[in-house]
Amino acid sequence: MFLQLAQQLGGIDPLLDSFFGFMRRKTDFFTGAVSEGAAEETVVKAFRKNKARADEEKREKEAKEKKRKAEEEKRKARVQEEKAKQQKMEASPMEDERIVDITDAPPAAAAAAASTSAAASSLSDEQKSAILTEAKKEEEDESEGKGITPINNGAVHDRYRWTQSLDTLMVYVPVPLDTKTKQLVIDIKKKHLTVKLAGQDPVLMGDMPNAVKMEDCFWSIEDDPKVGKRIISITLTKLNQMEWWKHVITTEPEINTQKVEPENSKLSDLDGDTRQTVEKMMYDQRQKAAGLPTADEQSKQDMLKKFMEQHPEMDFSKAKIC
Repeated sequence: MFLQLAQQLGGIDPLLDSFFGFMRRKTDFFTGAVSEGAAEETVVKAFRKNKARADEEKREKEAKEKKRKAEEEKRKARVQEEKAKQQKMEASPMEDERIVDITDAPPAAAAAAASTSAAASSLSDEQKSAILTEAKKEEEDESEGKGITPINNGAVHDRYRWTQSLDTLMVYVPVPLDTKTKQLVIDIKKKHLTVKLAGQDPVLMGDMPNAVKMEDCFWSIEDDPKVGKRIISITLTKLNQMEWWKHVITTEPEINTQKVEPENSKLSDLDGDTRQTVEKMMYDQRQKAAGLPTADEQSKQDMLKKFMEQHPEMDFSKAKIC
């Protein structure tokens, strides 16, 4: 409601002026106080209370970002260490495996195996090492996901930036300080977004990767004294509130959603089923980052292990598990 009022009035300053105008006309806030400065003290008290909260949230956010960067550095160091160990092992003398067991293989398979063995034996140790390293790199890239590293679960681009939580996506577009609301063309549809300043090329225009709740989407414009500009704030409420978006518009660069960090502090606000799903997503992300099986994969492995224990008479040595 406050955001809609700020949008209609054109910013924070007109919103505050309108609020205190209401207090002056419809209440005794200014005239009925115990002392002359009581009204001002009340306003200052409320301001300081929320300012302290804002400072605390900022410190928590900075500490969280610092922790995330430290963990990212540790992960990179661990990956580099594993790569160094692998390269060291690959550089050591290896036996030349030229003997191929074709006892049970059909003629065509035997010929293919012999051809593969011959081709492998013709490669130098350096070529073998390069092939193995490249294969391992592709496997690691696949397990870690693709895309740019997210910033606040979103990204920063040349003309805009965006962040997201599981239920909401925020887009911030800086515009000149003298920009008026009537100069803006902002159109939010179920799966399409347009953000444009009159007389200029669109900042964003195209299909969104997922649908939004149009009735819960809104935007506002306010001054940003830090950069000497005004900022358009667009709130998009996701229709599916159990997935992370890779980008705002499908033609824009994607982020790596496997590196998105849910806000643990808000889990207590979710209902039981939603919280359980979010916790599972967080667990799976940690498992993938560590190169370990996800909850579903672990469950399948446990079921297979139990089945194998119940049927010791069966030979699983040549079984292909998908």
